[in-house]
Amino acid sequence: MSAALAAVLLSLLSALAYATAAVAQERLASRSAGAGLPRLLRDRAWWWSVLLNAAGALLHVVALRYGPLTVVQPLGALTLVAAVPLGARIAGRRVSAVEWRGTGLTLLGLGALLLTASGPAPDDVLSVPEALGVAAATTALICAFAWPGARPGLRHATASGVASGVASALTQTVTVAATDRSGPLLGAQVVGVALLVAAFATVGLLLAQTAYRGGLGAPLAVVTLANPVAAAVIGVSLLGERLRGGPVGVLLALTGAALASWGVVLLSRAAPEPGRAAPTQVVASGGPPLPGQRRRSTHRRLTRL
Repeated sequence: MSAALAAVLLSLLSALAYATAAVAQERLASRSAGAGLPRLLRDRAWWWSVLLNAAGALLHVVALRYGPLTVVQPLGALTLVAAVPLGARIAGRRVSAVEWRGTGLTLLGLGALLLTASGPAPDDVLSVPEALGVAAATTALICAFAWPGARPGLRHATASGVASGVASALTQTVTVAATDRSGPLLGAQVVGVALLVAAFATVGLLLAQTAYRGGLGAPLAVVTLANPVAAAVIGVSLLGERLRGGPVGVLLALTGAALASWGVVLLSRAAPEPGRAAPTQVVASGGPPLPGQRRRSTHRRLTRL
């Protein structure tokens, strides 16, 4: 099996694990809105979502050993493909036409970005000063997005995507440096960057948990878009990765980014309001509404009109 194919297959499995974790986090956030971290730590469902995220992260780490950031990161868009219909099914509703269009546009845009990616298995790493500089810039950016204000869900989702993308870029440095036989397995570079990976991965997880309080589709789309963009910036500017196709490739990448952004906007408009009941939600007694109950409910709505 070639390195590129191994990276793609591992990325697919990683996306599936991340999608299941995202749905679990969204459901947990919707039923415990306003709950602090201590309460989450006592919830077994939250720990299951953490384990799913950990499984996705482990598969992602291995994929980064076989493929460059510009190839592996856009494949994370498959998380959105699985999570939106899965979340709707668990919530007892159908995926709306707007959600399908938003998901499709996001994936089409990220697919265009993937077509412009190129490069063999990674062999370059960030130096310690570069890693510290990236960490400092990322921390400032996360603080700016996480500052209190309007639309906290999408801002927290953006911060989560940036944190996760940077964690992936730093993870690639750890995996390449740790498997390089020319240096020590646990040198200062590997240990120091690994600590930064753990910090940004944790921050990304917690920010995603708060972002999902407003629904799943739009925040997950923002995370899916911000993640590869952050990683690609590091890969192209510091790790020598390139977009193929010259000027045409750059134009295709910009077009893909515009399409993906349009998809995110559609998903943000289609996101259900927190606390709004799903169309197929059962009554509070736990069973389906009786025919008489349905008729009386309809009569009350007509009376109000």
